[in-house]
Amino acid sequence: MTNIKNLTDWFNGRGKVLVALSGGVDSALVAYAAYYSLGNSATAVTADYKTLSQEELESAKKICSEIGIRHIVIEYNELENPDFIKNDKNRCFHCRTELATHLLDLLNREKYGIIVDGTNVDDLSEYRPGIAALKNSGVLSPLVEVGFTKSEVRKTAKKVGLSVYDRPSNSCLASRIPWGTIVTSEKLVRIEKSEMMVKQLFGVKQVRVRDFGNNAKIEVEKNELGRIKEDAKITILKKFMSDLGFETIIIDPEGYKPGKLNVITD
Repeated sequence: MTNIKNLTDWFNGRGKVLVALSGGVDSALVAYAAYYSLGNSATAVTADYKTLSQEELESAKKICSEIGIRHIVIEYNELENPDFIKNDKNRCFHCRTELATHLLDLLNREKYGIIVDGTNVDDLSEYRPGIAALKNSGVLSPLVEVGFTKSEVRKTAKKVGLSVYDRPSNSCLASRIPWGTIVTSEKLVRIEKSEMMVKQLFGVKQVRVRDFGNNAKIEVEKNELGRIKEDAKITILKKFMSDLGFETIIIDPEGYKPGKLNVITD
């Protein structure tokens, strides 16, 4: 059974460390362990690359405030990368390759020794080309090396007092757009606005608004599907999303499932 001591011990003697912090629980626990072990020799870095939701960015800031770790936000625009916006099955690879370039620039500029991320053991069993991109750039994954699964991450995060211990997993907003469909800023904005409205109206935690052009499919956790029943609120949501350009809105009866859009559209 892994524990927080295994993770903090991993950082012993590592020198100056950059933690790639997304705003989720995995990288939060890594940041906690790095700061616990290394103090001010550990720094968290969040990339605001225009496909990160504002909610995730605010979560990252909150995490760093709780831990006490220095936090750097780097900004660039993924939508200027033609390999990214064409949105093929290697989109995440192109995303993480570009992220690694910016992290390595920071590492060299501020004389850090290594970069670490929040990849856990369970992530390795899924189709995650972004993990390969980071690994190719020398980014290390302490949770994998120590043996943390997702459930162990959450249990440990709760034990050490991180408020994000039960935060639903998230991914960049571009993941809501089917492979083979161009990613644009307009699509990202309406996806983010729609997801926020679903959360506000129905009080659900996990939401994906899949963008199929004129049509949208809304996914929430299966155990939260019962919340989306009030006709008056559904009418408000349809009007809101219609104003954003969605003509048809479907609530997915199967509920949320990661990777549903990992297919190429014609």
